[in-house]
Amino acid sequence: MEANRVYNFNPGPATMPLEVLKETQKEFLNFDNSGMSIIEISHRSKEYEQVHNQAKADIKELMGLGDDYDVLFIQGGASTEFAMVPMNFALNGKKGNYVLSGSFSTKAFKEAEIQGVGAIAASSKENDFRNIPKQSDIKLGDDAAYLHICYNNTIYGTEYHYIPETSSIPLIADMSSDMLSRPLDFNKFSLIYAGVQKNLGPAGVALVVVKKSFIENSPENIPTMFRYNTYSKKNSLYNTPPAFGIYFVGKVAAWIKKQGGLSVMAEKNAKKAALLYDIIDNSNNFYRGHAEKDSRSFMNVTFRLPSEELEAKFIAKAKEKQLCGIKGHRSVGGLRASIYNAMPYEGVKCLADFMVEFQKNN
Repeated sequence: MEANRVYNFNPGPATMPLEVLKETQKEFLNFDNSGMSIIEISHRSKEYEQVHNQAKADIKELMGLGDDYDVLFIQGGASTEFAMVPMNFALNGKKGNYVLSGSFSTKAFKEAEIQGVGAIAASSKENDFRNIPKQSDIKLGDDAAYLHICYNNTIYGTEYHYIPETSSIPLIADMSSDMLSRPLDFNKFSLIYAGVQKNLGPAGVALVVVKKSFIENSPENIPTMFRYNTYSKKNSLYNTPPAFGIYFVGKVAAWIKKQGGLSVMAEKNAKKAALLYDIIDNSNNFYRGHAEKDSRSFMNVTFRLPSEELEAKFIAKAKEKQLCGIKGHRSVGGLRASIYNAMPYEGVKCLADFMVEFQKNN
């Protein structure tokens, strides 16, 4: 481990690739021999334009998408997308249909509900969000404008392992916590958005990947900055963009390409997750996983111990071992290890070894 660095299992803001952090540090005072930092140069400059367009190109390449898709950078994180989606697409008497699989999909639904255009297509709330609803559970309304899903649930540790079939209804996904973590048929989605602070960069920017045809005619009766085609028409440069965040996301995308792309990321992430789930499953119920096995996340491993006192002790002892950020979300308690792309195998192995030791001693 790097000197003065801990293994950071926080769910977001989260650990970032050390290589990218060092490269950013090296370039921070004098970007591209401009004599200025990336946070000081004009977003209209040729130096920044190169950064912006390269980030877009690398993201589309990683996702296997063609010219019929666009990459947008929007401020406000995923929470702003919760409101923008129904504002742009739940029109002419149609309703946004939502699968409720955790906290963030519920928040997205509530934003549509505020606008009077939300409908629930499926939910796992009654099961304490321990599972992802199956395809057979999803009931689309006759007036469905789109189906919205949250692909990975950081709080509950569940993740989709299939892409819902929606016939001709557009599919929209919040992929904030598993974006670019594995290959998918991204062409099946009309729009994907991600607050980048979990798996791709610093807080302050939402990455949106969208079919160009889907946003050609954004409604003109909503504010300019809430129309998707405002960003598409102006290459996300209608106003001053979150330049540093975009620069960093571009660095992370280039790093993923250098690792071998999404298939390599998926292999590494599955291997890391298996380390922890194997210990949970073989602990004689000392560790109890929250998610049902067929819905388990490769990004966020959530579990409980026999008592809250033991959980507090686990967190304190883990911190002594430089294993940080393992406390579960305040709404559900327990423990959570977020093992995003940038978390090295060695970090997860250290946590796994600690879990075995802690059970033996307690």
